[in-house]
Amino acid sequence: QVQLVESGGGLVQAGGSLRLSCAASGRTFSAYAMGWFRQAPGKEREFVSAISGRGGSTFYAESVKGRFTISRDYAKNTVYLQMNSLKPDDTAVYYCAARNHLIGGWYEGEYDYWGLGTQVTVSS
Repeated sequence: QVQLVESGGGLVQAGGSLRLSCAASGRTFSAYAMGWFRQAPGKEREFVSAISGRGGSTFYAESVKGRFTISRDYAKNTVYLQMNSLKPDDTAVYYCAARNHLIGGWYEGEYDYWGLGTQVTVSS
């Protein structure tokens, strides 16, 4: 069982940066792949990024590749999403998710636990 709490969202101008954090509870953090999803108003939740349980593999949606970086800190049981060169289209609620599998996936149905989300707003 994993509980997830996101933080780090806020308002930023286009071209700026934010770093999101996802603090996880539980004793088997390294056994879970972690993912980030986002949902903009009126749109479906979409995959953003994922990192494998051991941290050796990362995955990114094409829309964020080269701009976002996912990482994890095992000592802190925390996953990060560094977001650079932000665009207005990045505006969304960002959700952290945990999958009871070593490798992440692109679909929300593959994840077992979810945080409540943190708002990211990028102005023009």
